[in-house]
Amino acid sequence: MHDDRSLVEARLKRVLEERIRPAVYPESVPLEVAVWHAPGEPVPVAEGLAAVPEPIEVGARWGAPWGTSWFRVTGTVPEGWAGKTVEALLDLGFDENMPGFQCEGLVYRPDGTPVKGLNPRNQWVRVGAPVSGGEEVRLHIEAASNPVILDYHPFLPTQLGDKETAGSEPQYTLTRMDLAVLDENVWRLVLDLEVLGELMAELPVDSARRWDLLRAIEKALDAVDLQDVNGTAERARSHLTSVLSAPAVPSAHRISAVGHAHIDSAWLWPLRETVRKVARTTSNMTALIEDEPDFVFAMSQAQQWAWVKEHRPEVWARVKKAVADGRFVPAGGMWVESDTNMPGSEAMARQFVHGKRFFLDEFGIENEEAWLPDTFGFAAGLPQIIRAAGSKWLLTQKISWSQTNKFPHHTFRWEGIDGTRIFTHFPPVDTYNCSMQGREIAHAARNFKDKGVARHSLAPTGWGDGGGGTTREMVAKASRLRDLEGSATVAWETPKEFFEKAEAEYPEPPVWVGELYLELHRATLTSQAKTKQGNRRSEHLLREAELWAATAAVRAGFPYPYEELDRIWKTVLLHQFHDILPGSSIAWVHREARRTYERVALELNGIIDAAQRALAGEGTRELVFNSAPHTRDGVPAGGAQAPLVQGETARTARPGGGHVLENGLLRVEIDVRGLVVSAYDIEADRETIAPGRAANLLQLHPDFPNMWDAWDVDEFYRNTVTDLTDAEEVVADGNAVRIVRSFGASRVTQVLSLAPGERRLLIDTEVDWHETEKFLKLAFPLDVHAERYASETQFGHFHRPTHTNTSWEAAKFEACNHRFVHVEEPGWGVAVVNDSTYGHDVTRTVRTDGDRGTTTTVRVSLLRAPRFPDPETDQGVHRFRHALVPGAAIGDAVREGWRINLPERRLTGGQEVAPLVSVDRDAVVVTAVKLADDGSGDVVVRFHEAHGGRARATLTVDFAFDSVEVTDLLERPLAEAEEVNRAGDQLTLRLRPFELVTLRLSPTAVIAR
Repeated sequence: MHDDRSLVEARLKRVLEERIRPAVYPESVPLEVAVWHAPGEPVPVAEGLAAVPEPIEVGARWGAPWGTSWFRVTGTVPEGWAGKTVEALLDLGFDENMPGFQCEGLVYRPDGTPVKGLNPRNQWVRVGAPVSGGEEVRLHIEAASNPVILDYHPFLPTQLGDKETAGSEPQYTLTRMDLAVLDENVWRLVLDLEVLGELMAELPVDSARRWDLLRAIEKALDAVDLQDVNGTAERARSHLTSVLSAPAVPSAHRISAVGHAHIDSAWLWPLRETVRKVARTTSNMTALIEDEPDFVFAMSQAQQWAWVKEHRPEVWARVKKAVADGRFVPAGGMWVESDTNMPGSEAMARQFVHGKRFFLDEFGIENEEAWLPDTFGFAAGLPQIIRAAGSKWLLTQKISWSQTNKFPHHTFRWEGIDGTRIFTHFPPVDTYNCSMQGREIAHAARNFKDKGVARHSLAPTGWGDGGGGTTREMVAKASRLRDLEGSATVAWETPKEFFEKAEAEYPEPPVWVGELYLELHRATLTSQAKTKQGNRRSEHLLREAELWAATAAVRAGFPYPYEELDRIWKTVLLHQFHDILPGSSIAWVHREARRTYERVALELNGIIDAAQRALAGEGTRELVFNSAPHTRDGVPAGGAQAPLVQGETARTARPGGGHVLENGLLRVEIDVRGLVVSAYDIEADRETIAPGRAANLLQLHPDFPNMWDAWDVDEFYRNTVTDLTDAEEVVADGNAVRIVRSFGASRVTQVLSLAPGERRLLIDTEVDWHETEKFLKLAFPLDVHAERYASETQFGHFHRPTHTNTSWEAAKFEACNHRFVHVEEPGWGVAVVNDSTYGHDVTRTVRTDGDRGTTTTVRVSLLRAPRFPDPETDQGVHRFRHALVPGAAIGDAVREGWRINLPERRLTGGQEVAPLVSVDRDAVVVTAVKLADDGSGDVVVRFHEAHGGRARATLTVDFAFDSVEVTDLLERPLAEAEEVNRAGDQLTLRLRPFELVTLRLSPTAVIAR
C-alpha cells in the first residue's frame, strides 16, 4: 500500500479547522448589548444589576485596566429554532491562548442568580435544550478588564501591574454577542476526531493501531459533505464507532483525572480580583457538575472557599450541595497553597491547622493530602508537619520544572529531617493544567518512571493559574479515553481515591531523603524584601502575642483575644501564598502587603503591650520580658524580671587605621574600609576570618536572568562581581562603628557593635536602594574546613554540602535558611544569623598559599532589583540585622537565631513574671505557648528537639493543671503517642532528633473566655 499517512493527517487538520468546527454553531442572531462601567473598585452585584447601561456595539473597545463593566445582553430566540439547542456566545474580546490571564466574566440572571463564569476557553451559556422558540433572553455579565501582564513577549517591564500606574486605555474589543444553535452531532464529531487524531499522532508510525485510526478517520472525512457538514456529521461519526470502542490493553497506564482550576491567590492580579476569580470558577464547576454525572472537581486553599462563603453566598449554596454529593472536593487541607521554604515552623503548622479546621467545620471532611502543585520547592521539615496535622500524602508537579536534574521518581516516600515519611506523587503529565490532549496523556504514560511496579498517576485537569477550570470538552475527551486502545485509561476520581489506589499497588516505593529542591526560581528567596520582612516579623509578633496573652490569661484573668489572633493568623498565612511571600506578584499585591503588615504589627503590638502590662501590674521596677525560648541575660524564657548588669565593650583605635571592638570574649578588627579583617575568639584562641580575606563585604552582581525575572537568578550572575570596599565614612559611634558607602545610585549605612558579654558581632545595615537588575550580597569568608553546613528550616535544620561533586549539589547555588546558617569543624563553628533574610549561598575554596587551609564563605542575599512583574521592585530604604557568631555550636546558632528575631521588651511594673512552662534542655525549643483554639481555656505547648540529637526533657508547669494530653497540630488527642511521665508539676518526655510534640494541659482553674 502506498504511504498516504501525511496526506490524510494534513487533510484532517484542515477539514477540522476550516469546515467542521465552524459548523458547530450553524445559525446565529445578534444580541442587543448595553454596558455600564463601574467607577473605581468593583460594586456589589445588586448595584451592578440595577445600573442603567448605555448601548455598545460589537467591535467597540471597552475596559480600562483593572476596571469592571456590567454588560446587559438581551434577545429573542427565533421561532424557527424550536426543538433545537440554543446557547448565548459571549466573547468579551478573549484570546483563547490566555485562559485566566485576561478579561473574565461572571454571568447572572436578572434576579442575581449566578449562571457560570466566562473565560477565553469557555464562552457559552446554555439558553435551552430544546427551546420552544420565542423565549426572551436577558443576561448580565460582570466583566473584569484585567490587563495582560505576562504577554506574548513575556517579562517586559510594565506599569499595568498597579491600578495607580496602569492608566485608563481600554484593553479589549467586544468580539461576539450572539444567540446560536448548537449542533451537538457536529460538536461530538469534533471531539471524536480530536481524540483519535491526537492519539494517532502519539502512536508509533509502524503500529497497526495508528493505521487503523488513520483509515477510520479517512472514511469519516469521506463521509462529510463539506457543503453540508451538519447534515452529514452523524454519518461521519458512524465510521469512527469501531475504533472508539476498541478497549485499552490490560497493561495500559491508568490516569486518575481530577477536575482542577489552579487559582493563584494573588499573582498577576490583586487579592480582590482573586475573590472574583474564585466565584467565577466555582460557578462554572458547579454548573459542569450538574451537566456531567461522572465529573469530579477538587479545589484547594481554604481561604478561597472562605471567600466564596463570605462574598458570594448564592454560589456558596451550590458549592455546599456539590460537596454533599461528593462531586466538589475540598483538597489539600491548607489555608493557601503557600511557599514552604520560607514560612517559619509555627506558620507552616498553622497553614494546616486553619486549612483543615475550615473543611472540618464546614463539611466534616478530613483532608489526608497536601496539595501543592505549583509551590517552588519543599523544605525538609515539611513531612513531619504534614503527619502532625493528621495527613499522609503529598502531591506536587513543580519539581518537573527543574532545569538541571531530572527527578528519578514519580511516586515515592519523602523522608523529612526527623525520619517521617510521606507518600508523595509527582504527576507525570508534567502540568497542573491538563486539558486531556492526546500528547498530554501519552506523555504521562511514557514519562512515568515507576513502570513495572506501579501504573497509576494523577492528572489535574482544567485551565488554571488564573482559574477557569475544567471544560465540557475536557470531560467529553476523558469519556472517550476511559478505555481506548493505544491510550492510557482515564477515569474521574478524587485525590483520596487516587492515593488509596496508588499506595495499595506500591506499598514499598523508593525513598527520597531531605528537601525537594526546585532547580529554578531561586531568587524568590530574596525578591521583595519588605514582604519577606513583614512575614518574618508578623510570625514572631504572633508568637509573642500568644505567649503573653496566654500567660496573662492564666495569671491575671486577661481576656484571651481568640478572634483577633485567628483573624491575624489567617491574614499572615494568606500572604505566605507562593507568589506573595516569594515576591513574584505585581506591584499592587506587594504595595497592599506592606500596608497589611503594618496593620498587623500595630494590632499585635497592642495585644502584647496590654498582656504584658496586665502581668507586670503597677509599679516602677524595670522589667525585661523575654519572648525567646532560651534564658537571656538571666531572664527565663517566657518570663520577665529585672535585667542583669552586663560587662563592657571597649572600642579602641586599630594600628594602621580603623577600629577594634573587644568585650572579653571577642576581639573584632575593622579596617579603614569598614571591613572586618579579624574576629578573634579569645576563649578558643581561634581566628574566624580566613587569612587575607575580609568579612562584612558587600558584593554587587549583575542580575538579568534568561527569563522569570522576579523568580530566577541564573548561575552566570557569579561571573561578574564588584566588591564594595570604598567607604565615605568609617567612624566611631559610641562603642560601635558606623560605615557609610555609596555605589551607583544607592547608599549603605552600617553600624557594627559588640554587645557586652556576648560572643556575637551585630551588623545593622540600612540600604537606600536604587539599582536595577542588580543583586546585593553580604559575604563572610570563614576560616573553617566544612564539607557541609546547616541552615534552619521548620522545626530543625537541614545540612547541605559545600562542595559541587555532582550536578545535584552544583544546582543548589542559592538556598533557603530561616534564622541561621552554621558551618563547623569538629569542636568549633561559626553561625551567621539574621532577622529577615532567607536567600544565601555557601562555597568553599582551598587557599593556594600560606597554610593551604580551606575558606568557607557564607554570603547572605540582601536585595535584588528585577523589573518584572514589578518594575520598581525593592526601590527605597531597607533595614537588615545580622550577627556573626564565632565559636558557635549548633545550639548557639539556634539560640542566637531566636534572640535576634525576638528582641527584649522593657517596661515598668510591680512584679516579676514566671514562665507558664519551662524546659530544662536548651536543645528542646518551645515554639508556641497559647490557649487552645476551641476556647476551652486549655493551655497548648508545642516544642521540638532542635539540635539534631536525642533529648530527655523535663517541662515544669507553673500553674495547677488536671490533665495533659499529647495532641496533633489541631489539638486533638493522639491515639498513639509517646508516654508523658508526670510527677507533680513536672512532665518528662524523650524526644527523637527534631521530633515535634504538642501538649494540651487542662488548668485546674477554669480560664474565662
